[in-house]
Amino acid sequence: MAGVRYHRRLTIDDQIRERYLHVPFDVPPGTSTLSVRLRVADAEAVVDLGCVAPRRWCGWAGAARSEFVIGHEQATPGFLPGLEPGTWHVVLGLHLLPPGGTEVELEGVLDEPAEFAAEPLAPVQNQVRGSAREIPAAGGLKWFAGDFHAHTTHSDGSESIDELAARAAAAGLDFLAVTDHNTTSHHRLLPASARRHGITLIPGQEVTTAAGHACAYGDIGWVDFRTPGAQWLEQVERAGGLLSLSHPLEGDCSWQHHLERAPHAVELWHISWYRDLRHTFPWAWWQMFEHLPGSERTALIGGSDFHHPDAGWTLGTPTTWVAARDNTTEALLEGVRAGRTAISVGVRPDATPDPLHAPLLIRHDGDLLALAAQDAVLVDALGHRQRVQTDPAVLPAAGRGPYRLEDAYGRVLAITG
Repeated sequence: MAGVRYHRRLTIDDQIRERYLHVPFDVPPGTSTLSVRLRVADAEAVVDLGCVAPRRWCGWAGAARSEFVIGHEQATPGFLPGLEPGTWHVVLGLHLLPPGGTEVELEGVLDEPAEFAAEPLAPVQNQVRGSAREIPAAGGLKWFAGDFHAHTTHSDGSESIDELAARAAAAGLDFLAVTDHNTTSHHRLLPASARRHGITLIPGQEVTTAAGHACAYGDIGWVDFRTPGAQWLEQVERAGGLLSLSHPLEGDCSWQHHLERAPHAVELWHISWYRDLRHTFPWAWWQMFEHLPGSERTALIGGSDFHHPDAGWTLGTPTTWVAARDNTTEALLEGVRAGRTAISVGVRPDATPDPLHAPLLIRHDGDLLALAAQDAVLVDALGHRQRVQTDPAVLPAAGRGPYRLEDAYGRVLAITG
């Protein structure tokens, strides 16, 4: 067996100089497996783990795992199989280093025997989907319910692709975007689970950095997170995909990349807003964002950012609706690109999303249509308010969007652009 051994003390000076440290090693022809293990001495340190081959990006574990294996036909979730000969690099993301630094030991071993576990499958459920709701739509279109932000074991989620697909079906969703961090290793596995559970699984990736995250949608290849955020938008656009800013105001991962123009979409409603639906930070942020050129075409979407069930919520919290010609990735992304989106919050007492009965606000025939929202209050971006008195209710799209429905306590129930 051959490979690489790397031992070094990393400090804040290393992070300042090079946030993504590349450790080179050679993979000769005929290599059967590559096994990589990382040990970080200080528990306070966060060092991400990734890998790049001579001609392609192989995958990213972030801090979710400290080792991975790549073979010719199989690989650890988060990484792509295939072992081309040449110079490879293990990529260490220096996300957080304590004041005194930390010892890092990296070991890469070639031709080590390895076993790859099959990804768990989940029972198939025949759940009624949101598209069964009779929601008026323009000619040739239909409203589909989904979630644009979720993670599996291919990054830092706890459920397999198939388990996540079953969860989405149980939540009554028609589609789900699977957006693992800085990898596309899950893309090739989506179709099988989509067929098993009768749900559209949109290939996505959450482009993840310390200066903010963005979800890129479509089978567009890997987006290089090591470049500035403005380049992500250019790369995704050239490939025919869509880019959405993730949770633009959230903890230590709020959006800080500089943009000269607006992206295709914004995750205006992220699960973190559920801490208190009376918070007004999304509207304050939008007042600044809408001055970017092209923002009038930016679609509003929501995402549960689901990682594991112990967090206390499930997929479809919130639920994003897209008016599309059919429930395919291409048609759904076309609907987002055209701005035909709406977001709803409604959940049952057990906190399971209920797209069939949730209050909903959509644009229809030049007006606003409120469904299951009697006695709610319609609010526009300028703060103008109007009570919803019937169900359904047709309301003029006066003032300026985005528009939202609030309950008597000021908690947001639904949003449309």
